[in-house]
Amino acid sequence: MGLRDRKTPTSYDEIVRHTVPGSGLSRPPSHDEEMASRHRFGEPTEHRPHTLSAYERELRDRVREALNADPALDLSDVTVDVDRREIVLTGSVPGPATAIRIEEIAAAIPGVYSVDNQLTVRSRSR
Repeated sequence: MGLRDRKTPTSYDEIVRHTVPGSGLSRPPSHDEEMASRHRFGEPTEHRPHTLSAYERELRDRVREALNADPALDLSDVTVDVDRREIVLTGSVPGPATAIRIEEIAAAIPGVYSVDNQLTVRSRSR
């Protein structure tokens, strides 16, 4: 069989079977494997939402509870997400001091490994 007789691979499994030695039983990466790889190489992890585990939901709720306990914080446009033990903060806040304070509170919660602070400062005209 020559090169011209080969069928062009059309699926992930076919490509892997033809390019990776000993990969007859290939599988796509799990969600956790894909997110770990994306995070390791600096790619945003929000591309593919996943269902939160009971632990992640509980951790998210503890962070939200701690943030809501501070009446001075404007949390009207702040979202708290969890990716394993990493807290991801998104939205906008009135000033940089608020963003820093929210990050500090989230980081102080037991079980939080890291905080990805993606908060932005609102423009004054809002």
